[in-house]
Amino acid sequence: METQYLKHQFVTDPKGKKVAVIVPINEYEKMMEELDELEDIRLYDESKVSESGERISVSDYMKKRKFDNE
Repeated sequence: METQYLKHQFVTDPKGKKVAVIVPINEYEKMMEELDELEDIRLYDESKVSESGERISVSDYMKKRKFDNE
């Protein structure tokens, strides 16, 4: 994966404290896709067999994923 440097702007309050950041929409969309992929990985890891041997069904996984994304 190639490292890319984001072009961003900071929004500051009257005292100069950074309170928000503005990033180009394409970079925002890419970050959101990567976060979504990480969430899928986390949920997959959760669905693996636990020490108790319990599993999560695909339908439960999809319900949880939909609920978490709302």
